[in-house]
Amino acid sequence: MPRRGAAGLAVKTLVRRTHLEMLSPTALRGSTRPQPDLLLLRAGVPSPELGRFLYTAVGGDWYWRDRLVWTYQEWLAWLSRPEVETWVGYVSGTPAGYFELELQPGPAVEITYFGLLPGFVGRGLGGHLLTQAVTRAWQLRPEVKRVWVHTCTLDHAGALPNYLARGFSVFKVEEYPGELPDTPPGPWPGAERPR
Repeated sequence: MPRRGAAGLAVKTLVRRTHLEMLSPTALRGSTRPQPDLLLLRAGVPSPELGRFLYTAVGGDWYWRDRLVWTYQEWLAWLSRPEVETWVGYVSGTPAGYFELELQPGPAVEITYFGLLPGFVGRGLGGHLLTQAVTRAWQLRPEVKRVWVHTCTLDHAGALPNYLARGFSVFKVEEYPGELPDTPPGPWPGAERPR
């Protein structure tokens, strides 16, 4: 985990990234906790505004920064690709979490992004949403042979256990130095949302 530094200063930390894969749909161990209030819908119209909202709302506490510099056109180009799908889980009409899938050569499907908005963490939604993500990944094409994902020590502490509980296996672990701001970016600059 990152060390705390003086406000606004970068902090050096060692990040461990874990790559996981599932090689058969029969390996999926679906969540058995029912989620009757969760409505899962595909975002069928490419929307940079929605994509960026989900990315920052879910990843703001976990140092998701790679896409923060993307322009509107970069978001639109990514989301318009036929290989990419975005699915949003709603609870009582409110976005609760999402996953993004990318069909890749091989043929493989990467769960490129997955997570819950902070107000929905700890309600048992993560296992159910991941079960839906993996199920959809296997359905993208009949020839899919592999579903994979990666997580790191900057993600929520429940991410890796959730992937393992659903039947993923670790195929690679790597460590790299990171330089991070002393606090995560949050949902938007200056939000100062209570944590």
